Amino acid sequence: MKVLIATGRLAENTVRKAVGEKADVLVADIDIAAFITPKKLIKAFQEAGLSKDYDLILLPGLVAGDFSKASEELGCKIRLGPKHAYDLGFVLQFVGEIEFSEKVPACELLADVRKEMALELIKKNEEEALSPLTLRGVKIGGKARMKVMGEIVGAMEMDAPELQAKIEAFIARGADIIDLGATLNTSPMQAKRAVSIAKSFTEAPISIDTLDPELIKEGVEAGADLVLSLNSTNLETAGPIVARAGIAAVIILDEDRSLESLIKNVETARRLGIEKIIADPVLDPVGHNITESIVRYYKFHRMYPEIPVFLGVGNVTELMDVDTIGVNATLCGIGAEVGASILFTPEFSDKAQGSIRELKRASEMMMLSSIRESSPKDLGIDLLCIKEKRRRPDFPLPENAIRARLSKGWRIDPAGPIRIRIVPDSISGRGGLIVAEHEKASIVGKSAREVMDTLLELELVSRLDHAAYIGRELEKAELALQFNRSYAQDDVF
Repeated sequence: MKVLIATGRLAENTVRKAVGEKADVLVADIDIAAFITPKKLIKAFQEAGLSKDYDLILLPGLVAGDFSKASEELGCKIRLGPKHAYDLGFVLQFVGEIEFSEKVPACELLADVRKEMALELIKKNEEEALSPLTLRGVKIGGKARMKVMGEIVGAMEMDAPELQAKIEAFIARGADIIDLGATLNTSPMQAKRAVSIAKSFTEAPISIDTLDPELIKEGVEAGADLVLSLNSTNLETAGPIVARAGIAAVIILDEDRSLESLIKNVETARRLGIEKIIADPVLDPVGHNITESIVRYYKFHRMYPEIPVFLGVGNVTELMDVDTIGVNATLCGIGAEVGASILFTPEFSDKAQGSIRELKRASEMMMLSSIRESSPKDLGIDLLCIKEKRRRPDFPLPENAIRARLSKGWRIDPAGPIRIRIVPDSISGRGGLIVAEHEKASIVGKSAREVMDTLLELELVSRLDHAAYIGRELEKAELALQFNRSYAQDDVF
């Protein structure tokens, strides 16, 4: 297929470098490529003396206009390429495989295609994966995707509506297993009640998180699918209960934190008749021998490759004042190499909110990486939330630029003041609503643009400086929702 790339003078070098020998390049008589019009395209084509034997002309992704008549005159399809020239190399790989769009830039079109293909591959692999055990239909271990367990801290002492809301939120964020946390004050009846409530709200596996044999007994009788945790302190008393119920148990090491104690406890669990064993070599926090604990995981997995492994990611993320995205992804990658089957996080502190979603996406990335036998990049899905995979081109400072300065004056808008706040989505932990309150109306929307447009339409803003201020604050509010942060009007974001 013969392809022609249309661009402007400023982007010519970038385009030629990105395209290489994959396509021809046509430079229109214009600096900014996004301003190419049908007339300018036809003129450039004719002046270049090109023959009308091209199958496809790709325009810059930001070009607007109707190129149907130009398509007829030049005798080929005219479609939108990517927004940025440096994405052309990637886009050209799909020429002939997909139909490019007259309205949607190729980079956006292919982003959806690649993501859809990636998610379909994950689904297919999960359906075909063999695993040593399942919990209510959820595959654990083997070639199955690492599953995310979300702990609801203090769950056993919550009332039914609060517990239901927490479970729904964790499931919406991607949790595969719900863990009900106990406290030192939790009673056996509370444990039984919490498990019963949880099982009535969700089909996801339910685990009970305690070392107390009495709480374990009540939780198991109420229908818990998994017990956290058993070691030498409670195996002889709680082990037979778990074995009779035929449910799974996470076996941990003893207080000495030695690999030998974990091995001994696993063998004891087997002797007691527990068949569904998940081992937790225990991941220690940074500053408390995390490297030694990772080595412990590695050694255990080498010795018992058939036993699914439990990785307590929250032990690290909750004890670091660091954004969790990269930490969760890295620990998930380490987990994939040491046989982790369950990724555990509580999302307890504010800074760790979003960890369930991050671990779910990271586990999908690691599955794709394993299938492709590659590093977890260029997969179609990612965890890039702040950093850019491809940076847009920088431009030089204009000559004779005027130095910006703050206005010394400030006047109240005759149309009246506006108060801005946000209402986060407590279920998904992502997004929500922006609220702009005026004495005449309260405007609610998901984006800064739609709220601002409505304020202007209702004539609730009359001054340019006030409109500029409101626009800035609305954008900050939208960013706060996007990144699950708090927002206060006039505060620095």
